[in-house]
Amino acid sequence: DLVAFGMIGASISGVTFVSVPGMVTGIDMTYMQTCLGFILGYIAVAFILLPMYYKLNLTTIYSYLGQRLGPRAYKTGASFFLLSKMTGAVARFYVVCMILHSFVFEAWGVPFPVTVIGMVVLIWLYTRGGGIKTLVWTDTFQTLCLFSALLIIIYKVVGMLDMSILEAVSAIANDSHSRIFVFDDWVSKQNFWKQFLSGVFIVIVMTGLDQDMMQKNLTCKSLRDAQKDMCTYGVAFVPANLLFLALGVLLVMLGRRETGDALLPAFVAQGGMTVMVPFAIGIVAAAFSSADSAMTSLTTSYCVDIRGRAGDERLRKKSHLMISMLFVVMILLFRLLNSTSVIDAIYVMCGYTYGPLLGLFAFGMLTRRMPRDRFVPYICIASPLICYAIDSLVFMWTGYRFGYELLMMNGALTFLALWAVSSNR
Repeated sequence: DLVAFGMIGASISGVTFVSVPGMVTGIDMTYMQTCLGFILGYIAVAFILLPMYYKLNLTTIYSYLGQRLGPRAYKTGASFFLLSKMTGAVARFYVVCMILHSFVFEAWGVPFPVTVIGMVVLIWLYTRGGGIKTLVWTDTFQTLCLFSALLIIIYKVVGMLDMSILEAVSAIANDSHSRIFVFDDWVSKQNFWKQFLSGVFIVIVMTGLDQDMMQKNLTCKSLRDAQKDMCTYGVAFVPANLLFLALGVLLVMLGRRETGDALLPAFVAQGGMTVMVPFAIGIVAAAFSSADSAMTSLTTSYCVDIRGRAGDERLRKKSHLMISMLFVVMILLFRLLNSTSVIDAIYVMCGYTYGPLLGLFAFGMLTRRMPRDRFVPYICIASPLICYAIDSLVFMWTGYRFGYELLMMNGALTFLALWAVSSNR
């Protein structure tokens, strides 16, 4: 239905549009292994987390941590959500700023920081005024824009290759970049089990433990409706990403030499108005919808979970402005630090920032033990730092760099540390 359809676009946003087609230049279609893991992740969220949220009738999902583990666990979980949501939202919005700057403002001599400030001010004004009232219809419109642009671009590329649709499907299937599964190399980051299990846990944390995404599902009329939407959404993610990867293969077949995030934007820039206009509309619609949702959830979580002042309108407005200013600073930092694909960077950051949340919720749901609450913040801060140290040492000794599996390792370390400082009730 509309909720499930709209959530596809809300999750895909501009990041998938830009990053996923370019992935084929580096790792072929092996990202599909992660997408297959998404399905199992959405099933886990639908039948494990959603029933608990509906049963407890929570104000925010992090209040569960307060009921189950203690007040410091609650504040810590909410704090890690704020950090995680901010970094993810910044990375997604960075894509839009980067594209609009390259397509339009750079030619006018506008510096990139000015582009960023201007875009964030527009988002601040949009969210300050309440945005579009009916979020489901907004997300649905965003999804239509994205997929319309995608199909138009695919149709144009197929025409430029002088192929029919069936010939294009056959050519993609036979292309060397269409490799999906990697079972024979256990060291590779693209090994099936690493990618598949990472996909499962990425969904659990970035959807199931995300106040923004969960609030949309909790507005459904019943638990059954919410579960149906979640499962529909999870299955639909596979063909959606397959289309983006197929576009990447087609662009390579067309002779495009760009790699990574530059592959599709470079083609769009030279593709004329029939490609550029729907692409720009889709990207901007995604940006405003997802940024609106992210800023609202960040403001709400800060006021309710951290400050404990749900009805304070003055605090809400100040917090909203503060978060908007942080957006600008973090986007500029992201531009300086990012050296990989944006979607890959988001998942790596997710491994560090969502890992403690995964450990906290897993400990609360899988055990009946009670941790000593005063140690929880220190554990959740130490766990990502230990993961970073392990990753650095392993890379120095063996040349291997951990990928998406950092999330699982981080969550496991948090879980074990909580166990060590806990006792039976």
